[in-house]
Amino acid sequence: MTRMPALFIGHGSPMNTLEVNGFTRVWRIIGERIPRPRAVLVVSAHWFIGATAVTAMAKPRTIHDFYGFPPELFAFDYPAPGAPDVAKEVADLVAPEWVGLDRDQWGFDHGAWSVLAHLYPQADVPIVQLSINALKPLDYHVELGARLSGLRDRGVLILASGNVVHNLRLIDWNRPDHGFDWAQRFDEAAVEQLAADPAGVLRLTSHPDYARAVPTLDHFAPLLYLAGAAIADGAARPFVRGYALGSLSMTCYGVGVDPSLCVEAQGAAQLPVGVPPDQTNI
Repeated sequence: MTRMPALFIGHGSPMNTLEVNGFTRVWRIIGERIPRPRAVLVVSAHWFIGATAVTAMAKPRTIHDFYGFPPELFAFDYPAPGAPDVAKEVADLVAPEWVGLDRDQWGFDHGAWSVLAHLYPQADVPIVQLSINALKPLDYHVELGARLSGLRDRGVLILASGNVVHNLRLIDWNRPDHGFDWAQRFDEAAVEQLAADPAGVLRLTSHPDYARAVPTLDHFAPLLYLAGAAIADGAARPFVRGYALGSLSMTCYGVGVDPSLCVEAQGAAQLPVGVPPDQTNI
């Protein structure tokens, strides 16, 4: 069976679900050109809870975990099937670490379906979603990502969805495709670290711009899973670069992706501005 890639997608605004722009076009190209997976394991910034769990239901629901957006976004449904067998494989693979099988609580949050809507627009690939355990230290997530990388040899694509730089308090709504100097510095440091030594990704926590770039761990933690998955490959490289609203990085990474797709595209698109920061959750 073909070894599947691992991806990290800087997902940005939920409006990317409905938008055709430079970023979402690249997501679609990636979905068309990488091998078709048996299933996808998604690690989304938006399932950040006090436990490690994986969705194990046959028909996961579409969760609209935001507010203040247009009705069209709340009407969006992503009816991909679940994969209870893959969920069990996840739990077995990482044992003795405990992973709970969620048969009726979660589903697909927008960190998952806003990206999957472009990677697999027909919603015909089985999907399972892994929670991010907020109670664990950062090295736990890197190590878990490394162990989960074994799924790639079983036809499972690993998809991490977050943002390397994600500071909603510092958003500049008048600069939709801009990155502040500190955001660009931290984003560039991440690119260099993941290319040189993904196992050392936690060195980024000592970067002088880390506190501003990562005021909360939810959107940064998915990158740690990608880094863990990249350890055996030796590197993770960006296949698209860009910024949104000053304080969001839209950089996306690939592991085991055709190098011809890994091209930097600074300023690939102007993301829709959306709504004021006190009415959004992205």
